[in-house]
Amino acid sequence: MSSRGIGWTLHGDGKNVLPGRFVAPEERLSWPRTIGIGAQHVVAMFGATFLVPLITGFPPSTTLLFSGIGTILFLVITAGKVPSYLGSSFAFIAPIAAAQSQHGAAGALGGIIMAGAALALIGLIVHTAGARWIQVAMPPIVTGSIVALIGLNLAPTAKASFEQAPLTAFVTVVAILLVTVLFKGILGRLSILVGVLAGYAVAMIRGEVDFAAIGNAAWIGLPDFSAPEFHLSVVGLFVPVVLVLVAENIGHVKSVAAMTDRDLDPLTGRALMADGLATMIAGAGGGSGTTTYAENIGVMAASRVYSTAAYWVAGIVAILLSLFPKFGALIATVPAGVLGGAGVVLYGMIGILGVRIWVQNQVNFSNPINLSTAGVALVIGIADFTWVIGDLTFAGIALGTAAALVIFHGMTAIARARGSEHVAGPEDLESSDHGSRPSKLG
Repeated sequence: MSSRGIGWTLHGDGKNVLPGRFVAPEERLSWPRTIGIGAQHVVAMFGATFLVPLITGFPPSTTLLFSGIGTILFLVITAGKVPSYLGSSFAFIAPIAAAQSQHGAAGALGGIIMAGAALALIGLIVHTAGARWIQVAMPPIVTGSIVALIGLNLAPTAKASFEQAPLTAFVTVVAILLVTVLFKGILGRLSILVGVLAGYAVAMIRGEVDFAAIGNAAWIGLPDFSAPEFHLSVVGLFVPVVLVLVAENIGHVKSVAAMTDRDLDPLTGRALMADGLATMIAGAGGGSGTTTYAENIGVMAASRVYSTAAYWVAGIVAILLSLFPKFGALIATVPAGVLGGAGVVLYGMIGILGVRIWVQNQVNFSNPINLSTAGVALVIGIADFTWVIGDLTFAGIALGTAAALVIFHGMTAIARARGSEHVAGPEDLESSDHGSRPSKLG
């Protein structure tokens, strides 16, 4: 394979994947099959990727365009060795909303660019020095707390949308839950998308959908672009997102490595840099920040096709779809009730994914250091504490993240200095699976 990750070898006869075998990243099936799997990846990311611009008010087509561009950029930077789709990150929803209330959409885009730049810088450091320092700085108790408080901090947003159309929102929630347990394979993994479609149908019947924008939109054209503005006051809002994106990307690399039985740790820095650059490009043009997608890992696991050729197809398809304004206008008609129902499920899942990180890494909550770290951070994040210092405003997510880091490392240092029995144990200082992933339906 070339250094750009293109030029794949044909797997077997190009038609079948034998039992116990899989299509490696540097391989591909026949092009018709590869195109079909690539289109399946686009469908898999639809429900989650589009919810972010719908909730934040960003143009869906613009977000779709930059997700496609970001995916291709990721494949190039990782030399085609790490299959991944870069879709919208839910970790950005809360800081975007807070930044918009202060400085409008342009200020939020500036925050997205700053978060992407920080992630790219971390990626460069990891590529040079390795990822061990991240695991020490962000042990499972800290990572889980940050992920949990980001999801639960969004609860009031879900409630506000839910109450605008309670019946539609309720149907959306029920549909998502039923599809999750009634169906297997790809349909079960698309429960958010199917639930949103069910809620949308109910909203149409109840007259809650306005189709006027679709008729006014052109068939072919470029998405709407917006320019960013940079304000120092939003830095505190977006810093915690960077920590989540680090965990997501490391988790993605480890997951793909486990499924393909190869060592991808040397590519972790590249993955972080790629996601950071993709997020910066998206913010520069009016799109939402990106992250690696768990939904697409599910598609790979089900199909046993890890070919990066399929992800090139997915990125190209996403870019092409973004050039149909009527499609973007249709996505934008999803009403508040549907978003509220989906938000109840998604935000709750993000919160519980933080708990899953604790469980999978066997965090010991009989240790008061761990108990204090999680307890204080969650209360600060859920209650959305705010601290204003001059022009800087630190909201619940930023303060909760800072609390988790300071409390854990501060109490651990004091306990170690005094020889206390409460000093953190090995399970609290590193994670073998750093990425019990906080994204979407991970």
